[in-house]
Amino acid sequence: MSVITITSENFETEVLTSEKPVLIDFWAAWCGPCRMLSPVVDEIAEETPDIKVCKVNVDEQEELAARFGIMSIPTLLCFRDGKLVNQMVGVHPKAEILEMLK
Repeated sequence: MSVITITSENFETEVLTSEKPVLIDFWAAWCGPCRMLSPVVDEIAEETPDIKVCKVNVDEQEELAARFGIMSIPTLLCFRDGKLVNQMVGVHPKAEILEMLK
């Protein structure tokens, strides 16, 4: 499954009402660590169809970044049944991210 770009317009539909667990990567184009993490997030999207993988560009979606108190990027948030259940800041190995999603 491909990565879904999240905006304040589609957040509720794609994340809060999703029947699958949702992984959101908060990132920015100028962020070096974000560019390091991006291929890992893309791999997770391709390899785990039972998880919805999304990305939020913090420069374009400042309202969503503020809503979740994103102070450092990359930040990964995990939602299940419309609720934030886990989060991780910084670059982490794929295995660690997958463990967070369980």
